[in-house]
Amino acid sequence: MAVLTFELPDGSTRDVDVVQVLNAGYAGREQADVAAHVAELAQLGVPAPSVTPALYPVSPYLAQQTERVAAPHARTSGEAEWALVVADGGELLLTAACDHTDRDLEVHGVAWSKNAAPDVLARQAWPLADVESRVDELTLRAWVAHADGREIEIQHGTLAELLTPGYWTGVLRERGGLTPGTVLISGTIPMTEGVDQFAEGWRVELGDPATGSTIQLAYRVVPLPDPIG
Repeated sequence: MAVLTFELPDGSTRDVDVVQVLNAGYAGREQADVAAHVAELAQLGVPAPSVTPALYPVSPYLAQQTERVAAPHARTSGEAEWALVVADGGELLLTAACDHTDRDLEVHGVAWSKNAAPDVLARQAWPLADVESRVDELTLRAWVAHADGREIEIQHGTLAELLTPGYWTGVLRERGGLTPGTVLISGTIPMTEGVDQFAEGWRVELGDPATGSTIQLAYRVVPLPDPIG
């Protein structure tokens, strides 16, 4: 399985042998808005979930710290998210993540689309205990990158828009899943209308206005070669 290494603010590191990855979906704090979004997606052919918020198991090897994501076609894209990581001893870490998703496959099943591309995680993390009291103030931003080097901001919000890490730790505890090696990806915030999400790269930033510190990740989307046969 995947082994992820996170650097904490004090310079120490945590190695996490990933055994379980869960992607939250339709995880906005205001579930009335989520219901409206589900209806919009249904018009695009994306199957509605049976319940919201949803939780999709993902193959553990898809949790990656990488600067390259291979894509089989041009309709894949990321989503700015936070990630909750359970380290050894049950220590809870918070970091930035980007859930890369196959949008063509999404219309056939959200769970399938989540398993068709990696969840990219940053290499830095904060102990959740250090920021949990102000978690709603933390910012989440994403930019798409183009071949000419231009970046355009596509997402900008705060964690107040999403269900909290505390909510999801409760869900995991009830399921018996709050165990070392678990990675939970939060679900995302709205994208800016008119910005093309099918870009050559993604950058995500999780920020703490109280300290000015940030956690970032960035990767390029690399097309796979055409198949033979």
